[in-house]
Amino acid sequence: MIDTVGLDADDTLWHNETIFADYEDRMARLVARYLPDVDFHQRLIELERHNVAIFGYGIKGFVLSMIETAIEATEGRITAEEIHTIVGWAKEMHAHPVELLDGVAETVHELEHHYRLVLITKGDLWNQEAKIAASGLADHFDAVEIVAEKDEATYARLFERHDIAPEHFVMVGNSVRSDIEPVVALGARAVHIPYHLTWDLEAPTAIPHNGWVELPDIRQLPTWLTDQ
Repeated sequence: MIDTVGLDADDTLWHNETIFADYEDRMARLVARYLPDVDFHQRLIELERHNVAIFGYGIKGFVLSMIETAIEATEGRITAEEIHTIVGWAKEMHAHPVELLDGVAETVHELEHHYRLVLITKGDLWNQEAKIAASGLADHFDAVEIVAEKDEATYARLFERHDIAPEHFVMVGNSVRSDIEPVVALGARAVHIPYHLTWDLEAPTAIPHNGWVELPDIRQLPTWLTDQ
C-alpha cells in the first residue's frame, strides 16, 4: 500500500523547459549573427554537461554556460553589450510567472487528503523556493526537498530523513533519469508523466524493465494510486 507520494516540480507541476528553450533560441539567433552555420544547441549541451558539476542546475548555470558558449563560438567577438543583454534574459527568466500544468492544482488538492506528499525538486535553491511559493501549492505538501541531484544516494537519504519505506513510496515526475531510475533501483515505485520537451541532460541512462508506469496526464494519478 502506498502511503507517501513524491512529486517532482519543474515540468511535472509547472512549465519550465519551454522557458529555457525560448531563451536558448534567442541566444542561438544572437550567435548566428557571427556564425550562421554553427550548431549552438550542440555546443551548449556539451558545455552544460561539463558545467553542471560546477554550477549545478537552474537558471544561473544555464546562463553562465550560454555566455561561455557564445564567447567560444564567436572567438571572443561577442560584445559587452550583447553579454549585458544575456544577463538581462537571466533576470527575465527569474521573474517569469509560474504556470501550473493542466490538472495539477485539483490533483494535488485531492491527493493531500489521502497521502503524505513530499515535493522533491532539484536546482538553484533560491529560484526553486521562489517558484514553489509562487505556485500556491506549498501548503499542500507535508515536506519540501530541494536537492542538488536526484540519484540513488539522494533518495536514500530522503527516505531515511522522512522515515519512508520504499515499498510504500511512489515518485511522480517527467524525467525517467531523475524521477524513475534511481527510485525503482531502491525498491520503490514510480510514475512517469511525460512533458513535451526534455532537456538533453535528462536523457535516460538505464530504463528499468518494471516498477514504474507511464500516465499521459497527472489527473489520472489519483485513480492509479487507488488501484494499487
